[in-house]
Formats: sequence, C-alpha cells, structure tokens
Amino acid sequence: MPGPLSRDIKPPLILVADDNLDAREMYCMYLRHEGFDCIEAENGAEALRLAREYRPVVVLMDATMPGVDGWQAIEQIRAEPDLRGTAVVMLTAHAFDEHRRRAESVGADAFLAKPVLPDELARRIRQLLRPA
Repeated sequence: MPGPLSRDIKPPLILVADDNLDAREMYCMYLRHEGFDCIEAENGAEALRLAREYRPVVVLMDATMPGVDGWQAIEQIRAEPDLRGTAVVMLTAHAFDEHRRRAESVGADAFLAKPVLPDELARRIRQLLRPA
C-alpha cells in the first residue's frame, strides 16, 4: 500500500514549444504516456511566460516560430536566474551541423532533429534528468 505522501508526488513537467499544433499534441500525448506531465506553447514568447510561471524541468523548443523564435527564447531562458537549471532541448527540422552549433551557442542542452522517434525523445529527456 502506498504511503500517505505518494499521492503528492508529481511527474516531471515538460514544456513543449512549437507553432505546429499537431506536433505539440503528439509530443505531449507521448510524454504523458511515458509518465511526464506536459504543457504547450505555440511560440517563444508564450514558452517564456509558461516557463517563468510553471518552472518545467525540461523545455522542448522548436527553432522556427513566429515572434520570439526558439533561438531567442533559449537565450532568454538562459539569462533568467530562476530558469538556469531548466534543461532545454532544441527540437527542430533544421538538422545541419550549423544549426546544432547554433543551438549549443545559445545554451541548448541537447539537439534533436525532427522527426524524432518517441523512444529517442524520452531517452534524451531521462538523460537530462539524471543527476550529474
């Protein structure tokens, strides 16, 4: 029988930022199936607002979005002291080495090219959540 505190344990919260509704829904559906909680943002500005409000453990960030794009959003996340511990994964269709280097330069912890298999996504998130 679970202890009295077990119902207070919350799954890790992942923020999925992508301007494509289908992509957001697909990733969140899979992440929930894998035991994560998930919130969605349709652009970088909304991702920043939600990251500040909910403090997700991981942000999956698309690169190309209207307004504040993923590159800018990652730079802003990295500039905020309260969000510096948040892991950020650049999840994008821009799959060239120059995009990987740019993601690293703005502070992404990982880079995954779309389409990414759900198992690979969950594996990378779990790697980021392991203590160093």
